[in-house]
Order: sequence, then C-alpha cells, then structure tokens
Amino acid sequence: MRASAVASSATRCSIVSPSTLISGRRQTHLILLPLSSQLSRSGPSFLLYSLRRRRPLLSIASSSTQSTAQNTSAADAIAAEFNVFQLIQAHQEKAARLPPVEEIRTVLGHSSRGMLSTFSQKYEGYPSGSMVDFACDVCGSPILAISNLAVHTKDLLANPKCSLLVAKDPEDRTDLVVTFHGDVVSVSEKDREAIRTAYLARHPSAFWVDFGDFQFVRIEPQVVRYVSGVATATLGSGEFSKEDYRAAKMDPIYQFSKPIVLHMNKDHVEDTKLIVQHSTSIPVDFAYMLDLDSLGFNVKAGYQGDNFKLRVPFPRRAMDRKDVKTLIVEMLQAAKS
Repeated sequence: MRASAVASSATRCSIVSPSTLISGRRQTHLILLPLSSQLSRSGPSFLLYSLRRRRPLLSIASSSTQSTAQNTSAADAIAAEFNVFQLIQAHQEKAARLPPVEEIRTVLGHSSRGMLSTFSQKYEGYPSGSMVDFACDVCGSPILAISNLAVHTKDLLANPKCSLLVAKDPEDRTDLVVTFHGDVVSVSEKDREAIRTAYLARHPSAFWVDFGDFQFVRIEPQVVRYVSGVATATLGSGEFSKEDYRAAKMDPIYQFSKPIVLHMNKDHVEDTKLIVQHSTSIPVDFAYMLDLDSLGFNVKAGYQGDNFKLRVPFPRRAMDRKDVKTLIVEMLQAAKS
C-alpha cells in the first residue's frame, strides 16, 4: 500500500493511535482500513495494516464468521512487537555514548575518504564536489594531497573556503554524518614531512604524493556540523566551533575496534547475541558487532525480519584493550548466569 493510497482513504480509515514503532531506519504506523465501504448487518469489518511491513497484521470484524481465537492471537503478536520496539527506544535513549564532539573527533581521525565541496570556478555560483582521500593531523584538521591538475585544486586556489562531508557508515544513512567547514591552507615546508607521514599512515599505497604536481594542504576548521539517527528515535544534530573541536580528544579504545570486532564476529557471534539480549532485554534473533569505544559497542541486530542498530554500553569505561576483553567476559558471564 502506498502512502498516497492511505492519504486518499482518509475519510474511510482511522488511525489506531499516533504511536509509532521504532525499528532502526523504519517506522510502523498501525492503521484501520475498512474491508468494505458498505456496512453489513453485523457492523463494519476492518483490517489492521502495517505501513512498515506493507501487509495486513490483523482482521477485525464484527461478523460472527470471524474467528475470535485467530484475532486474539494476532492481537497478542502485535502487542508483543509493540512492546519490543518500546524496549528498543527506551534502552537506546539511556545507553551510554561518547559525547558528540568526542565521537566526531574520533570518527574523523579514523576515516579516510569524504566528499570535498568547493566553489566552482568553471560554473560560477555553483558548488562542485569531489571524492577525496584524507587523513587528520594531530589537531584533527583534515589533510589532503591534491594535484595541480585537479578541478578542485583550481577552485581552492581561487577560493579556499570548502567543506568535507564524511559518513561513518556510507551504507547506512541513519548513522553519523559529519560536515567539516573550513579554509584550505598550504602545508609549510617545515611541516611537510610530519604531514606526509600522517597521510601515508592512513594511505600507505599513495606513492603519488611525491609526484611533482602534488602538494599537501590542510583544512583549518571553522564550524563542524553533524547529524545522526535520521528517521530513527535517536535523531541528533548540532555543530561545534573550531575551539570545541580542537579541544576534544580521540577515544583511545576506538583504534582497537576492527580487530576486536573481527574476532567477536568470527568466533563469538552467539556470545554477542546473549550479551545483547541480557543487556537490552530485547529478544534479538542475531547480533553482529560493528564497532566499539571506551563506553560500549554498537551492533547490527535483527528481530522477526527487522534489522536495526543497537548501542550496548559497558558496565564501566574501558581503560585499555585488555580491559575491553575483561568487560566483555563479565557481560557474557552475567548473561549466562
């Protein structure tokens, strides 16, 4: 059923309630639709329809031919599903997370590619976009290795104002997206070697940075904006000044995220599911770890065909990589007890 169809039936359908079931990227609205525009002797019949699943969930009729047992069973299933997504919303609102500016500083520090937007010189008045590789210096400023032949280099020489958009998970629009606004400045000769080392640490195969037509530049921050949780119950957005951004520290545990996540998803996927079930009280069918930091980890989980992301907090802040293992073992033991 299309949304337009629902809208056109406004005079023939009634909303059960304004309540919304939150499921990651999607939302469920429950709507009562008449099965017939005519009233029978026994009264009108209705269909409880889920916009999220695009299928009927429950037929409600006053006709004596309807099975009360079937309707009761379906109603119980809907109530159970509603309860699960209430649990998700309530848990996620309280789950410990890094402060937004610290998460942004951490994500940018461990990212390697983004969308650079410049003021086009060829098409005056219009923006121009380029996918670029980058790294961050010790202050968190993005470093670019740009060629004199590139269109964005010519744009920047004429107007150094630009922005760099970075998505934490490019495949998931609901995840964190950062827009770094700033001015491009050339890297001085005395800083070049340190900048080159930082860039190659993130891009070890970038041999072209030593070509004669390439130069290193950095984007000096002016404003850093972010948005996360689009179309979910955890929508958040805001911005930070360059002083706030530079004062923020990278999370020290995030750097161990990849090897720990690979190990957990390869050898302990059932353990992760048990931990998630116990920690969140949500009866997930599966859970795969995505990343982690000092305060907890994020998982992709599933429940009855729906996929969503969950934040699972540690019992306390992790101090180092060894402590992460200790915390996960403690959480697993608690889940099994």
